[in-house]
Amino acid sequence: MANESMQNKSNPLTIAEAQKRVDEWINTTGVRYFNELTNMAILTEEVGEVARIVARKYGEQSFKQSDRDKDLADEMADVLWVLICLANQTGIDLSAALEKNFEKKSTRDKDRHKENEKLQ
Repeated sequence: MANESMQNKSNPLTIAEAQKRVDEWINTTGVRYFNELTNMAILTEEVGEVARIVARKYGEQSFKQSDRDKDLADEMADVLWVLICLANQTGIDLSAALEKNFEKKSTRDKDRHKENEKLQ
């Protein structure tokens, strides 16, 4: 296990590899995927946990005692995990989808942000 962890630091996990590893884990350790609606609810819950940490760490809310030990990176990884589950079970290749999204944003927004007075 420690060897695998060291390997990941020198060889970052690709999106495609993450999708494969999540699928392997779900089908062995996890038994099966939750249905899509359940995973959507779980995703919403996990995003809420990220929001709670961000609101307290970077926003104006103070930490509750029960929130002090929450790890933002771990909560973001939970969001990514469930998003990957949803992609896997709906047949979406996230690498291809992200590439297509970069193209869309590069075309649609090439001047938009530069011309936004609020960002100057």
